[in-house]
Amino acid sequence: MNQNYDENAKIIKAISDPSRLKIIDILSCGERCACDILQHFDFTQPTLSHHMKVLMDSGIVDSKKDGQWSYYFLNSSKCNKLILFLMNLITETDECICKDKSKCECK
Repeated sequence: MNQNYDENAKIIKAISDPSRLKIIDILSCGERCACDILQHFDFTQPTLSHHMKVLMDSGIVDSKKDGQWSYYFLNSSKCNKLILFLMNLITETDECICKDKSKCECK
């Protein structure tokens, strides 16, 4: 399995903030307008914009514009790939980075 450590580290770094985790939780219910997301927080719209930019730059969140409003939604493909990456990372599989278990130093 070809692990993309850099790409996944960028996503993990992006979601390592509690507010961004909460945003992902909100978006797990479906597409939301920035104004709908903002009402769940005690910070300003520019702060929300910063968080959304970080999430979008990581690829885990996408957006679309409808008139003056921006709508945000989870990128299902990226989310699924991240989940698979984490599962493979912490689960002993035949695709372990130590392909030959007899030569693995961490027995």
